[in-house]
Amino acid sequence: MTPTITAFANSPDRGAGLSRDMRVRWALEEVGQPYDVRLVSFRQMKEPAHLARQPFGQIPTYEEGDLVLFETGAIILHIAERHPHLLPDDPDARARAISWMFAAVGTVEPPILELQTARFAEGQESWTEQRLPQVKDRIRVRLGQLALRLGDSDWLDGAFSAADIMMVHVLLRLKPSGLLDEFANLAAYCARAQARSAYQRAFAAQLAVAQAAAR
Repeated sequence: MTPTITAFANSPDRGAGLSRDMRVRWALEEVGQPYDVRLVSFRQMKEPAHLARQPFGQIPTYEEGDLVLFETGAIILHIAERHPHLLPDDPDARARAISWMFAAVGTVEPPILELQTARFAEGQESWTEQRLPQVKDRIRVRLGQLALRLGDSDWLDGAFSAADIMMVHVLLRLKPSGLLDEFANLAAYCARAQARSAYQRAFAAQLAVAQAAAR
């Protein structure tokens, strides 16, 4: 059965690959699973039909028959559990990969999202400039810890896995800030992931939507 995901009809990132449906597209491309995309507008995201799929009015969602999922971590874990190659066969390695998936969104992403909030949602506030250095320092602490753990390894734990999809996409949100470039091994880690053909296909698919919306 071909799954259907939802994505922005007009993404705020204008095809930069930062929208969260990119994570799901990438995972599906890695396992060679065809998928359909239902594009939704910001208005449609708050309507009952979409809220029945995603109670918080966000994207992406994932539909496969009667199964409806939301939250990218849950969706990608579902994909990885039903297809080979995105989670290790060894039970301990598999558990570690899932731990890294949680770490990506639970530990590394929150301060990065705080930076985006400070810059865009609160950018006009008088206290923003004073707050930004503190936010950036909190990000640097997390990046330093992650860089130390990654070391000179290609991927987080052995072979490429769903954990790397989650972590890399979180880190790519930092590219406009320049913070990622302060950690050479993390920048190289992201570049390796972006060079994967599955990533390139997912990025091209998301970019095509943005380009069509701009016409």
